Amino acid sequence: MFEATTILACRGDKKAVIGGDGQVTFGNTVLKNNATKIRKLYNGKILAGFAGSTADAFNLFDMFENILEQKKGDLYKSVIEFSKEWRKDKMLRRLEAMMIVLDCQHIFILSGTGDVVEPEDGKIAAIGSGGNYAISAARALDRHASLDEETLVKESLKIASELCIYTNNHIKTFVLESSES
Repeated sequence: MFEATTILACRGDKKAVIGGDGQVTFGNTVLKNNATKIRKLYNGKILAGFAGSTADAFNLFDMFENILEQKKGDLYKSVIEFSKEWRKDKMLRRLEAMMIVLDCQHIFILSGTGDVVEPEDGKIAAIGSGGNYAISAARALDRHASLDEETLVKESLKIASELCIYTNNHIKTFVLESSES
């Protein structure tokens, strides 16, 4: 389990959204309340979020963005290549880390063990210590409320922050709009 992080992503028909809380902890101490654990990659066309240590996040985001450049922004090809590289690297594969990456067509959860998981519904994914709370809230809101993707992500993360001691309500989101009409 990755403490101090909750990342939630939702892919809709016209939008893709990723959000994360801002809490960073060290043991039982809050070090920071307003950290940014999500990024836009590949000229703002890919969204990514990270659960794990900050130093690892920078290395993995850079590695993934380099692969996106090589694959000309093809997310599907990039996640496959990234998982191979992450698993092969002796130092990186020891990381207890996970990432969510998405665009308006795909959403994936990635891990250092080589996992590339596309959520069953192809729509909602979460990682981190509050991930199960956030995804539960998101699925319920998706089924029973008429919310846009960004509101769904924000409200679900707020609910997770009420339940998970490693998640706070300093929520940041990034949104991609589909270029298709």
